[in-house]
Amino acid sequence: MPEVQSDEYWMQQALALARCAADAGEVPVGAVVVSSSGELIGSGFNQPIRTHDPSAHAEIMAIRNASKNVSNYRLPGCVLYVTIEPCTMCVGAIVHARISRVVYGAPEPRFGAIESANRLLDEGEFNHRVETLGGVEAQQCGGLMRDFFKARRTLAQKGTKG
Repeated sequence: MPEVQSDEYWMQQALALARCAADAGEVPVGAVVVSSSGELIGSGFNQPIRTHDPSAHAEIMAIRNASKNVSNYRLPGCVLYVTIEPCTMCVGAIVHARISRVVYGAPEPRFGAIESANRLLDEGEFNHRVETLGGVEAQQCGGLMRDFFKARRTLAQKGTKG
């Protein structure tokens, strides 16, 4: 049986995937799914641009990968670690997959659907309850996003001056 790793450990794994997204020119968000026994069963990073798929968020990709790996669309007892607070679409997928716990890094003020723009899991209207924890490695997660968008703005400004 694998050694139980900390939330910080798994968030570091998600951060590595977020860096892969940034390297591919995608918004840097990464996610991993960990089983109740502490095994990594799924991973993913943002890739809607390269896949031409608006649903290819990190959380969706990790849930798809985990579901395929365990041959089940339900993932009870699993924990999803994601670098940025999930959006409405991803919260829906989390509920449908029966993820037990979501741990995220930085809040997402514009589109976050757990604590920021919306609080979908607080409504009590879903047939599944999800435990949440935000702020794990928030500085690193938020910094990666800020640096990515700062670099994009700089490139855009250079493009308009030439």
